[in-house]
Amino acid sequence: MSGPEPQDRPNIVVVCTDQWRGDALSVAGHPIVKTPTLDRFANRGVRFTNAYSATPTCVPARMALMSGLSQHAHGRLGYQDGIPFDADPTLPSALRDAGYQTQAIGKMHYSPERVRIGFDDVTLHDGYLHAARGKERGVEWYDDYLVWLRDQAGEPAVSDYFDDGVNCNSVTARPWDRPERLHPTNWAVTESIRWLYRRDPTRPFFLYLSFHRPHPPYNPPRWAFEQYLDPSLPDHEPPVGDWAEYFEAHRDDHDDQANVAQYDTQTRNRARAGYYGNITHIDHQMNRFLESLQEFGVADNTYVLFTSDHGEMLGDHHLWRKGYPYEGSARVPMLLTGPDIPAGQVLDDVVELRDVMPTLLTAAGVDVPEQVEGVPLQHAFAAGADPDGGARVREALHGEHVLLGESIQWIRSGDHLYVWFSGTGREQLFDVAADRDQVRDLAAAPEAQGRLAELRALLVEALSGRDCVAGGQLVAGLDPVLVLDPADRARGRLT
Repeated sequence: MSGPEPQDRPNIVVVCTDQWRGDALSVAGHPIVKTPTLDRFANRGVRFTNAYSATPTCVPARMALMSGLSQHAHGRLGYQDGIPFDADPTLPSALRDAGYQTQAIGKMHYSPERVRIGFDDVTLHDGYLHAARGKERGVEWYDDYLVWLRDQAGEPAVSDYFDDGVNCNSVTARPWDRPERLHPTNWAVTESIRWLYRRDPTRPFFLYLSFHRPHPPYNPPRWAFEQYLDPSLPDHEPPVGDWAEYFEAHRDDHDDQANVAQYDTQTRNRARAGYYGNITHIDHQMNRFLESLQEFGVADNTYVLFTSDHGEMLGDHHLWRKGYPYEGSARVPMLLTGPDIPAGQVLDDVVELRDVMPTLLTAAGVDVPEQVEGVPLQHAFAAGADPDGGARVREALHGEHVLLGESIQWIRSGDHLYVWFSGTGREQLFDVAADRDQVRDLAAAPEAQGRLAELRALLVEALSGRDCVAGGQLVAGLDPVLVLDPADRARGRLT
């Protein structure tokens, strides 16, 4: 289809956060965190309760978001910096080719750092990106926020967001010690508003507003941090599954950046306060940004999609950080508003980050490239969709991630999550509908063996052609692969 003329197309905004759990919205019933702006935003559009990141760390998740491809096709099966971005076309390139002005502001996390992936321009802040932080390079090469910070009154020429010494994967939490206007979260919105003044008024725009937080460091402004240290808040002990001992060999309670740890109560509570404080801080800045769209007179003709690249375990099952198949890590928020989006819908279809590209291209009246594997979500919330679940987006989702020395493979289908560990061959099965916290592993339950076999077969299908499948069976004990060679990438597997 040729679609409308560029000047008649709607504007598109994608707001991407980093490490935001899918349950961390007060509109979703979270007992502690407060997100008044996003609650109101969700009530104006569609909220997806089962949105997932199939490869839940920054690099592979962001490949899926911008390419519409599964990990089978984009090739990132775990976290690996320095791999050149090689997907084409992308969401921004498809919109650019349709006449859109395209701009990215904030975190990209692609390689090389300044690669534009189809954006007309990129204003960059990836946070503490280890692959970029060599002292032999000036910050001008990779971080526009640091350049801006050092230009602010009272800031020395060597100012850094790392001046407080808190690492970018640490549970150590403390308030931001500069004026709030200098925080990276505020900066991203400030730069977005400035760009809205400078955009071409004769063309529709695509703005990618990408926050580094709530990813550590857990250093929100003091007001946001301290409200979650309030002793009157509900006690919130993280859930611990009857299977948590599986990760015990990786436990290190004295490493503030551990993947597996049982920290003392004070450390855990402060980490929670910093994490939730980062979330509420973003929520307030989202209000600032959304009001600016009204003030510029473009809100009524703009689709806005809010999501995250992955979640954060935050101590669930004694696990921290991300890369796991469990709800805290793999499930993300996904909210969508726009000119023809029905208000107040809550949908439980299993959706994934690669669905963002085809959904927004469809909203813009732009052809979806044939190699895109994601699904346009419009039919899931269209008027007249079957209320009993006939308008499913997909029957099953395959996810995976290399973590702690093995590939953790998973299938999310219907009410169940099936997990397979490539190192040991161990299996898990959870009834997510009845046990959202995934406390009880059903893999050994006699009554669950039929369902276990069905989901195992789906995983075998998804992994066909990989070394970990032979003779129709899963093969454990092989060394995990972080990045598929381009010759080994394939499309058309389980989607």
